[in-house]
Amino acid sequence: MSISLDDITGVILAGGMGRRMGGIDKGLRNYKNAPLALHAMMRLSNQVGSICINANRNIGVYEGFGVEVVCDIQPDYAGPLAGMQAALSNATVPFLVTVPCDVPAFPTDLVKKLSEPFENNVSLMLTVAATKGRHHPVFCLMRTELLPSLEEFLRKGGRKIDAWYANIPHQAVEFGDEAAFHNVNTLEELKELEQKS
Repeated sequence: MSISLDDITGVILAGGMGRRMGGIDKGLRNYKNAPLALHAMMRLSNQVGSICINANRNIGVYEGFGVEVVCDIQPDYAGPLAGMQAALSNATVPFLVTVPCDVPAFPTDLVKKLSEPFENNVSLMLTVAATKGRHHPVFCLMRTELLPSLEEFLRKGGRKIDAWYANIPHQAVEFGDEAAFHNVNTLEELKELEQKS
């Protein structure tokens, strides 16, 4: 089974509180004269059939990017799993791939590589990006039929992505460039990243 791009919706996770950036909406923070979430969207757009953004504030601004915006079902900024739940609840295709809004240089072959293990493993439910054996849980490709599993995990108070998929048939996919998965948590880190690139 080869996954068609039309069967994958890309999800930009921009629903967090941005605590370490002083509570600002991180996805709308400028990087190289454009919002971080827009960089993520442009980088993902050629890798998937459709895109949506998970956001919980400044909805009109995100809608101005020209894509659908889905808000958390869970209250109180419950983290990336809540964004995944919202996107899964809204999904109309068999697969979702998620990326955070604060990693502007993730690989341009992310989805291609995350898709490959599904071709030879019909029982596989989720793939996750890894570098040197370390998982990057917000970068994952999942079957949309995982929604009930995720909802049950959230109902029980679970919040960690890797704890959720630990008991689901999954596979880590190795990428060579660790720096490509570096996320920006503070304004200082954002400045440093701009200066380096």
